[in-house]
Amino acid sequence: MSNVIHQFLHQCRVTSNLSAIKKLHAHLLTTGMLFASHEFHTQLIATYAACLPKNNNLPSLNSFFKCLNSTNPLHFNVLISDFRRKGFPFLALTAFSFMHANGVPLDTYALCSTLTASSKVKEVNFGKQIHAHVRKSGWSCSVFVGSALIDLYSKLSNVKDAAHVFDEIPEKNTVCANALLSGYAEAGLWIQELELVRKMPLLKLKYDQFTLSAALRACTGLSAIEMGRQLHGYLLHTIPDIESDVFLQSALIEMYGKCGLVKKAWQVFKLVGMEITKERSGDVVLWTSMLGVYGRNGHYKEVIDLYNEMLVEGIKPDGIAFLTVISACACTGQVQAGVKYFESMANDFKLEPGPEHYSCLIDLLCKAGELHKAWELLNETLYKGMGNCIVSMWGALLSACVDRGNIELGKLAAQRALELDPQNAGICIMLSNLYARFGMWDEIGNLRVLIKTKGLKKDVGCSWVQVTG
Repeated sequence: MSNVIHQFLHQCRVTSNLSAIKKLHAHLLTTGMLFASHEFHTQLIATYAACLPKNNNLPSLNSFFKCLNSTNPLHFNVLISDFRRKGFPFLALTAFSFMHANGVPLDTYALCSTLTASSKVKEVNFGKQIHAHVRKSGWSCSVFVGSALIDLYSKLSNVKDAAHVFDEIPEKNTVCANALLSGYAEAGLWIQELELVRKMPLLKLKYDQFTLSAALRACTGLSAIEMGRQLHGYLLHTIPDIESDVFLQSALIEMYGKCGLVKKAWQVFKLVGMEITKERSGDVVLWTSMLGVYGRNGHYKEVIDLYNEMLVEGIKPDGIAFLTVISACACTGQVQAGVKYFESMANDFKLEPGPEHYSCLIDLLCKAGELHKAWELLNETLYKGMGNCIVSMWGALLSACVDRGNIELGKLAAQRALELDPQNAGICIMLSNLYARFGMWDEIGNLRVLIKTKGLKKDVGCSWVQVTG
């Protein structure tokens, strides 16, 4: 009998058949089998957790909680964890609220999972309520709950509270320190990040790869090359297989690149993996990091060469790699190559170009004077669901039309931009500049009336200069 029920529950999970689960639940209740077997109870909860989010049925969830009649935290932990992992943090918070309101004992697992769910939905008030409960119930001494609180406050851009939680944890570990380091990095507080790294040995906390990578990124943020070099030397002496650590090597490459030491970044890149496999690493993160170093330092030829080498090595480029190589083409005026790389994203690698890729290609076409091609490409984006993010692209086309004196296309570009963002004063000003270039004063007058009618604050510039005397 038990095997039949297990198979039935498995099938319900696969098909998300909520109706069938309810019927089985009723049968197990009326026959008393639900309470005779702890395993049935847990399996039923797991099946509900798998199916309720897909059916978007919150009343069924509340009904299930009420008839669950359980004070076993394990049952609720299964629900909270499953909802959180499957991308339904709000349901995880609902399960926790019911658990707390009905006197089910809270443990570290429930608290940590719920704090993670709170960070996912940016629910700071819910997180603060849990924090208050943690203090009252004595969970503040738990390094696991403390780490989850630090992570919550960091992701909600409340680094001050995250640091306060860290200070309150009596028995700190590297995990909670790393959580605070992430918060500092997210907020761009590089000095505080390095101060925490320096303080860790005094707190008897060991560095791990994440800690060292965070320290390198702080050096990158501060352009602190001397400190970065010292840290590089420390890594070479303390980590035997550093060449195989992609994240540390990537952080080193970016650090040297940000400080303008392109050759040093290249030396790190070309040695990654050579010590162990005698072959250069095929990790796309490393290649993308090196492409970024070349791009940020104006080495556009090297960007294109390295990208082509990447393809020869059989490494599949990601969206960042494509953005870097298309940008390099824009800076060097290689229109055909830029268009080829853009089209290659979808045709060869099944990657969907994002707004940043379209913006980069529009910039390339406008710089090269290919205004009609830019117009055609922008019209394609209307069906890509990019919304208001393409206003700046229409603005780029309008700016190019002003520079090249293409009044008809400029008017059309301005019209499209204002359809998406009617309150955009910058577009009106560029259109006014285009009219002024051709002495179209009546159109400028009409544009002034339009700006005044819309109540835009930024006025159009004057076309004369008053000289004293």
